[in-house]
Amino acid sequence: MLLVSTNRGNQAAGRKRRRLTLTSKRAMMGYAFVSPYIIGLIAFFMVPIVQSFIFSLNSFEVVEDGYVLIPNGFEYYRRALFVHPDFVRNLVESLLDMVTNVPLIIIFSFFAANLLNQKFRGRAAARAIFFLPVILMSGVMRTVDSGDLLQSSLGLTQTDSGGGTLQAIELARVLFQTRLDPRFINYIISAVERIYDIVSASGVQILIFLAGLQSIPPSLFEASNIEGATGWENFWKITFPMVSPLILVNTVYTVIDTLTNSSNSVMELIEEIAFSQNNYGFSSAMAWIYFISVMVVVLIIIGIISRSVFYQE
Repeated sequence: MLLVSTNRGNQAAGRKRRRLTLTSKRAMMGYAFVSPYIIGLIAFFMVPIVQSFIFSLNSFEVVEDGYVLIPNGFEYYRRALFVHPDFVRNLVESLLDMVTNVPLIIIFSFFAANLLNQKFRGRAAARAIFFLPVILMSGVMRTVDSGDLLQSSLGLTQTDSGGGTLQAIELARVLFQTRLDPRFINYIISAVERIYDIVSASGVQILIFLAGLQSIPPSLFEASNIEGATGWENFWKITFPMVSPLILVNTVYTVIDTLTNSSNSVMELIEEIAFSQNNYGFSSAMAWIYFISVMVVVLIIIGIISRSVFYQE
């Protein structure tokens, strides 16, 4: 009897061990990688987030002992949406700029990653050069670049930017001869005029795409070439499906990065009301409206792109 009970115990323990499948192990690994972010969110961000929501529902008044909150409900939300002359307009402009800029950044970063994935001399240096804008557009360098200091140090003036306009006019003349849709031509011209901003915002996306391209098994291309597939067919049948999950990741990242950029008009308005006018309740209400708008946009994009994402089993 003791031997039978021991065998049953061993079988039960074996069943428990077998329940930990490969999918479960991958899920545990995913939770392990995400746990630092979750811990940091709870430890450092939850209190300010809750505090900002409380501020948005109260009037903020400074007194000798600190500050006093006077409840006013959703009055600040109503003022932001229906009374303030600039908030809704800036919000719409920011969303329209996002719709224009995000496709350009994704297309450019994907194209650049494909070029950098090729074998050529100086490939490591080229990759570093494409990632430099991420470093140059951070911290003090962003402040220097956004002002007149960089232009003055390079000996440039406002009148020197006319060359770019002349080049855009010449490009427009060539494109109009192709009889393309004028809206498409204007989109291309605006992209050329903003090429510096596009390159500056594409560094992280290029690295993510490059990592995805390098993870594609070479055996897939070898088998495809044996079957007589062309490079164009390899791109659409192998490369594009295999990196489609990264297209979703980069799109979401680019949307959030674009809408939370410090040069964004809505962000500047919220910062001005909070720190220049000392109206923390009103600025908190604007921030929450903006946050909800960004989350709605992100969820819509995820719902649209995820239908075409290919996940390798």
